[in-house]
Amino acid sequence: MSVDLSLDYFSLFGLPCRFRLDETALDRAWHALQTETHPDCHAHLPENAQRAAMQEALRINEAYITLKKSVTRARYLLELAGMSPDAINENVVAPEYLFEQLEWREAVQEAREANDVDTLEQLALRLQIQMAGVVTQLAGQLDEQRDLEAAADTVRRLMFLDKLRLGIDNALAALDD
Repeated sequence: MSVDLSLDYFSLFGLPCRFRLDETALDRAWHALQTETHPDCHAHLPENAQRAAMQEALRINEAYITLKKSVTRARYLLELAGMSPDAINENVVAPEYLFEQLEWREAVQEAREANDVDTLEQLALRLQIQMAGVVTQLAGQLDEQRDLEAAADTVRRLMFLDKLRLGIDNALAALDD
């Protein structure tokens, strides 16, 4: 099998190019492509064919990782729509949003310093709920409204929340050790 490496990630998996995604279909398509292109299946072929299979497998994995997470999928959709990665990464945010970030960080830091697992778990739950709301908002901006500027702002917010989630996860893991 040969994979058309010029396809966008959605087309590669036979999925519609939209934010809301059937994750089961993505997983199924990824598994089918990985099974067909895995380098081990091509070990008996000449070196150039093995190299091509490796490139295909890498592209498939890159596409899967990008589409699997909502924040990277949203960034990819914005880039497909012509928005530059620099525009998506701008640090221009409203002062109230900066204040919210500061409050979240302080709460996580205080709980971590106090070895307060319960508070960290409560923060993780609050964050999960907030992220779900932001993802829903982002889906509307990208799939229905096609408001790329608003979506870019929401992606920046989701990137912060995702980073915060990682910080909470790391704090909880450190306290478990």
